[in-house]
Amino acid sequence: TQIDGIQDHPEKERAILHQNQPNPFGESTVISWQFPIPSSQFPVPGHVTLRIFDFIGKEIGTLVNEDQAPGEHQVIFDASGLPSGVYFYQLHVDGALETRKMILLPQ
Repeated sequence: TQIDGIQDHPEKERAILHQNQPNPFGESTVISWQFPIPSSQFPVPGHVTLRIFDFIGKEIGTLVNEDQAPGEHQVIFDASGLPSGVYFYQLHVDGALETRKMILLPQ
C-alpha cells in the first residue's frame, strides 16, 4: 500500500536471508535465515530450498530442501575440497528468491 508517497515494506513480512558468518571464510561458514510469525499477510512458510552456486552459476549443492516452520534457521556449509573464490547462496521460499555472495579464501 502507498500513502503520500511512502510505501509499506513487505520485505518485513517475508523470509530474511542473513549474510553468512564469517565472510570471507576458510573451510566452513554458517548460513542463517528467519521467517516472521505467521500473519494474514504472511502465512506459514511452505517449502524451503537453499542452494550453493559457484561464480559462473553452476550449482554446487543443495543444503536445505524441506518444509520449515516460522523462526530462526541455520545450516553449516562445509566448503572443504572446493577451490577458493566467490560463491553464492540462494534461498527459495514459495516462489520468492533471495541471493547473497560469500567468499571462500585459501586455507
